[in-house]
Amino acid sequence: MEKIRLRAAALIIEGQSILLVEYRNEEDDGVHYNLPAGGAEPGETLVEAVIREAREEAAVEIEVGPVAFVYEYQPVKNNYIYGDVHSVGITFVCRLKDGSVPRLPDRPDPTQTGVKWVPLSELSSVQLYPEIADDILNYCNGHSYRNYVEEHQIQLEKYRK
Repeated sequence: MEKIRLRAAALIIEGQSILLVEYRNEEDDGVHYNLPAGGAEPGETLVEAVIREAREEAAVEIEVGPVAFVYEYQPVKNNYIYGDVHSVGITFVCRLKDGSVPRLPDRPDPTQTGVKWVPLSELSSVQLYPEIADDILNYCNGHSYRNYVEEHQIQLEKYRK
């Protein structure tokens, strides 16, 4: 039986910047970025999961709003490029609670190197996983965007370029 993992992510925009978590790439000297996100734990709702993940990865307290994106990775459709666990990620629009200031948490993930506000104007120039920078920009600018993204669609688009 295929494993399925539910993930919750926080889309936090302030001014013209997005809050991202920075990680060191294990295979080279580069970095990549993620929204504050992670898997829901047993007995935890997705809203509870996104609140916990924002706290664990960016040391912030958030208010959770509506769903902006749903991202799905299905291993068999992607030649297992990110492993064998089928995952569905729900990205919520969130905002920082008053007085909450993002920072590297006291106990970061071993490959986490920072928490950064990245200007939206520079979002396309960083390596974001999943690769939904254009969708985020379209969302922020009020344009049409894919609110349901399948990883194999991203891979097909990269192949066509």
